[in-house]
Amino acid sequence: MRTYSGSATLLTLFENSVDPSLGLRERLCATLRRAINSGALSNAQRLPSSRQLAADLKVSRITAEAAYAQLEAEGYLRREIGKGTFVSIAVPSEPTYKKSQKASPRLTTLSARGTQIVATGGCQDPQSPLPFAAGSPDLRAFPLKIWQQLTNKHLRIGGTKLLGYGDPQGFAPLRDAICSYLQQSRGVQCSPQQIMITTSSQQALQLLATLLLDQGDSVWLEQPGYLGARNAFTSAGGEICPVPVDEEGMNPVGQTVQPKVIYLTPSHHYPSGVSLSLPRRLALLELARKHQSWIIEDDYDSELHYDGRPLPAMQGLDKHHQVIYLGTFSKVLFPSLRLAYAVLPEALVEPMTTLRTVYDGHSSQLMQAVTADFIQSGHFAAHLRFSRQLYHSRRNHLLDEIQQKLASWLIPLPAAGGLQLAARLPAGYENRLTQLALQQGVTTPRLSPLWLPDAGAPEQINDGWLLGFSALTPGEITAAVNRLAKLPLNQGQ
Repeated sequence: MRTYSGSATLLTLFENSVDPSLGLRERLCATLRRAINSGALSNAQRLPSSRQLAADLKVSRITAEAAYAQLEAEGYLRREIGKGTFVSIAVPSEPTYKKSQKASPRLTTLSARGTQIVATGGCQDPQSPLPFAAGSPDLRAFPLKIWQQLTNKHLRIGGTKLLGYGDPQGFAPLRDAICSYLQQSRGVQCSPQQIMITTSSQQALQLLATLLLDQGDSVWLEQPGYLGARNAFTSAGGEICPVPVDEEGMNPVGQTVQPKVIYLTPSHHYPSGVSLSLPRRLALLELARKHQSWIIEDDYDSELHYDGRPLPAMQGLDKHHQVIYLGTFSKVLFPSLRLAYAVLPEALVEPMTTLRTVYDGHSSQLMQAVTADFIQSGHFAAHLRFSRQLYHSRRNHLLDEIQQKLASWLIPLPAAGGLQLAARLPAGYENRLTQLALQQGVTTPRLSPLWLPDAGAPEQINDGWLLGFSALTPGEITAAVNRLAKLPLNQGQ
């Protein structure tokens, strides 16, 4: 057993403590921890009495005694009556290297699935409405005062009950409100018992991929298509089969692989904006019945339709309970709300609910209660009407600006709704023009990553941009287009 001989070391550490604004007890505790963790004080080493320590460091004995008691409670020290105070932990020493030898970084070993997920790059959402970052509503247009009033009301009425654990399937009043809304506005056939609340449509996709797919199962994905869906299915071991999209949506003609899951954005294809025609919808439903496949209908922004009325949800045509319908509040309310929903066939409700308990358990009860009230009080419908008018005018303004200033090299695709529009670039120009635009302070999300390589398909022009307009004022759109108009297009590819 070694005795204490480190007065100078402790005095130096104490005088040079990281935060001298702390109280004396906290500083002394931090000093002793540092001495032990650094190896200056080693396991079983005897420390001075609290009286001696107080005298060495010029603090009161009460302070020294309180610090010893704190570190004994934390497990750093042990105190034995009649014997003294001793260090009670052994800190592993760092390996020694020759001066010329550098320590190699610790290898990180990931699972094959983990490596595959990391390789996808994940799903990165814009954290600010830079032009033309895609997918964000205009938060300046959100009725924040109404939301604050509803939040305060539910905190006052619901009190601590809303702060506890919630139903993993979702807050019952919100499921009731969503069910009524979907039946009236989208023709969805469901009951509140079929609805599950999730934190996002991406979480719903991840849960469904885990629940429905075994390693090597085939998934039909629109080509081009949503990267988030591709990542979810790939991470669950699914084999992606890209199915081309034309002016009528996904075209399954010629496909020989039998799908376990078919993922669709039928109301407003991501990213081209086309709608899946009724004949195609019926053909895919029949194909799913024949192969006992699941169809996941991602209705991510159907509320924001500007030209005519969108077709009712594909789920309403399903007679064999094989369509899973997804929706989200991120695009029509605000992204940090973290609320979305899935309408499940009855056979999947219990398995999905159980699986949800393994992930994050449930969504915020308070936010679910406020959202339910927001819908039932009519504020949701009013906000949707206003948002449609606002975003419609901004889409038209962007199209006019492109036509006037960029028409020689940027060709917009039809955009009947949504928060962004796709536009084609000349072949081979996408990377260079994207980098040049970024140098001008303009973000132009690229289209080409949304295509999966398909050796059997003919060469096609995949270069383009996905331009978000909903979160930008007309003045901001004009300024950004003016910067794009100055890009040096003719300096080679």
